Amino acid sequence: MTSVKFRVNGEEGAPASVVESEVEAESVAEEASEPRAREGMGGLAKGLAIIEAFSATTVRMTVAEAARLADVTRPAARRCLLTLVDLGYLSHDGKFFTPLPRMLRLGGAYLSTSSLAQIAQPLLAAARDELQESVSLAVLDEGHSVFVGRAEAIRIVSTGAKLGGRFPAYCSATGRVLLSHKSDGEIVRHISALPLRKLTSRTISDPEDVVAAIHRARTDGYAISDEELELGMRAMAVPVRNRLGGVEAAVSVSVSSARVSVEAMTRDFLPVLQRLAARLERAL
Repeated sequence: MTSVKFRVNGEEGAPASVVESEVEAESVAEEASEPRAREGMGGLAKGLAIIEAFSATTVRMTVAEAARLADVTRPAARRCLLTLVDLGYLSHDGKFFTPLPRMLRLGGAYLSTSSLAQIAQPLLAAARDELQESVSLAVLDEGHSVFVGRAEAIRIVSTGAKLGGRFPAYCSATGRVLLSHKSDGEIVRHISALPLRKLTSRTISDPEDVVAAIHRARTDGYAISDEELELGMRAMAVPVRNRLGGVEAAVSVSVSSARVSVEAMTRDFLPVLQRLAARLERAL
């Protein structure tokens, strides 16, 4: 494979441990200095950026972390976070802000109206019953794989993946499948937009290795993430294509690595996922 050159963000510095109680930049001058889109609401945009910064790997944030992840000033981040606390979307222990169940309402509108999610749910449940493992439907959103459908297997040990969960596309099975149909240039842009962190000791984070894994998903027609998101858990995904041949979504199964080997997934689970994807494609 031709060597591809990347510019990837480096490791982040340690987050600030103390939030200043008094913020001088709360002034009108600070607000006036921040560009706003014409006819847009700058405050709403900042608040949504902070909400989107929460993920499966970022389950709580300080003001400093929210400002960095949402690319806003600390005063703006603080105002947005405290507003979300007042509205019941977040809790605050004096340092960390953490999502509350009310946050689920923000995704509920999409999940309740999306034809793809509605069509998929009974099919996901049927595959779950056949495999006796959790089965999910995911779409791509700005470098992340987002679960928009989920049929959960009842087990003592959970995979940690939930409806609405966001996972980095570069190291998740669904993400690699969703990226696999894009051009090489688009793939580079996607994985260069986020820091390629090693979430576990097994995470593939070297840029050229990530591209190779995405290309392998394109060639094989499926992808496996083996303990890259969480030690002890592995996942397999296959694409769901639309009528034009593009990849619309991905369906996946997640399992405990202690119970199911990669070989068993390929032999026993892959045909079930492929049948599930084919049924979804006929319904789209």
